[in-house]
Amino acid sequence: MAGGRRARRETRREIEQFLGIGPVQVAELDLPGARGAAGAGGDPGDEGVALRPGPGGPPVTPGSVFVLVRRAGQPVGTLLGQVPDGADPVAVLAGLARELPPQAPPEPLPVPPSASVVVATRERAGQLARALDSLLAQDHPDFEVVVVDNAPVTEETRELVERKYGERVRYVCEPVPGLAIAHNRGLAAVRGQVVAFTDDDVVADPRWLTELTAPFATDPGLGCTTGLILPARLRTPAQVLLESHGGFAKGFTPRTYDPAHPPAGEPLFPFTAGRFGSGANMAFRTAVLRSVGGFDPATGAGTRARGGDDLYGFVRVLAEGRRLRYTPSALVWHHHRETWRDLETQAYGYGAGLTAYLTAILVNRPALLPAFLARVPGGLVHARGLTAVRAIGAGGGAGGGSGDAGAGAGVPGGHDSRTHPWPRRLSRLQRRGMLYGPVGYLRARRALRTVGLEAR
Repeated sequence: MAGGRRARRETRREIEQFLGIGPVQVAELDLPGARGAAGAGGDPGDEGVALRPGPGGPPVTPGSVFVLVRRAGQPVGTLLGQVPDGADPVAVLAGLARELPPQAPPEPLPVPPSASVVVATRERAGQLARALDSLLAQDHPDFEVVVVDNAPVTEETRELVERKYGERVRYVCEPVPGLAIAHNRGLAAVRGQVVAFTDDDVVADPRWLTELTAPFATDPGLGCTTGLILPARLRTPAQVLLESHGGFAKGFTPRTYDPAHPPAGEPLFPFTAGRFGSGANMAFRTAVLRSVGGFDPATGAGTRARGGDDLYGFVRVLAEGRRLRYTPSALVWHHHRETWRDLETQAYGYGAGLTAYLTAILVNRPALLPAFLARVPGGLVHARGLTAVRAIGAGGGAGGGSGDAGAGAGVPGGHDSRTHPWPRRLSRLQRRGMLYGPVGYLRARRALRTVGLEAR
């Protein structure tokens, strides 16, 4: 009883501290391709520098600004700058951006294979329209967009697609709730050689689909790609807190994960699937994903498992001997959840999804059990680290490769700079979710049988 009272007092203090987190502007800054090409005397000047607000945001003003830095259009890092009153935002932020480490110029991309983009949605027509507008502006030479309306209660999504997008977007209805079920319905409907998945709360960079799918053209052993996810807005304490602890980003260094050559320093590979990317920005070779049965329908948001469908897909493809490539130049802007309650739901769901997907993998691929058991001791340590209260200034975690030049106190700079304390309440909820995940997965399997579906 006393412990419960202490926890409640602690949570009240954490919420008070949380509510004191201020908003941060989001912007992107494009530097010329040649580092220091303009200007003289060691000052490259601001010629050719372009500063734009984040998707749908207002012009940049004095204050804290979270910046995606591009060089000749390519994302190379993030930073946080403080623009003083009366100062020129371009000059201030460009000066900080030039302190980021240089990056090798990108190699020319091959012609990407034909692609299909699947967007699962449920009763969020306003957000969906924003996402679809960005998807239809892609520079990919051969693609289609498929919207899967998951367990709709109104005709709003269908009417939006038919009224505003007509033949440019295909509409598919999936009456059974569950993100994995919706994704599988989309997978069955697509025509492209590569199938990409994103969410209805993103804005895709114009080159997103080309960058995400081009690697399949040169690597026949590639089964999956993932890309970079950055915050579209940092207006609320919840959005700022999440991003200051890494958000969904995995850094700016391309990586290829090959099951034939497990990465050094990752003894849990491939079961640490969260390192590979997230479901808001992933693509699979269509034939490969179909060959493994798609996503387990008893995982994902909308089921009792609460999540884990994307992680399941990553590991299933790797378990087939296929490679996975993280491609940071494939960028989407994500609208993070906005409230404390949202973060509570998210923390519990992430914990549940983690252990639910592991349960799904072992149920569907029992041959992986010996490899999994060999990793259990390290896995327990890893799980504890995932749910630990993250200290301010710990750094070096989820987002490695981001710049942190000019970061001010109490605001996010480079990803995982941990400039705000992570509430113990959220860590406790994530641990509870991890305990619940296997139970939730088994309950989800039983629920599927009642509607005539079987988990894979």
